[in-house]
Amino acid sequence: MSKEKFAFDKTNFILLAVAMAVVIVGFILMTGPVSTPEHFEPDIFSARRIKVAPLVCLAGFVFMIYAVLRKPRSKQADQERPEA
Repeated sequence: MSKEKFAFDKTNFILLAVAMAVVIVGFILMTGPVSTPEHFEPDIFSARRIKVAPLVCLAGFVFMIYAVLRKPRSKQADQERPEA
């Protein structure tokens, strides 16, 4: 099977892996102590959990969309390009 039949190339998969890692980091940033009926934890309203982490996740998802939509270079375009 030739490589031209695949929709993604190696770079697409690397970009997808990086984007997934960014999303996972965003979800890890959202974790922390929990509030219970007996004890209120004010950390649930920290800037890290309600502002930074969602923005990191959003950036990861946007980057993932780019990684999926990125068109791989074709072999013909590489061969036709003059070398400097």
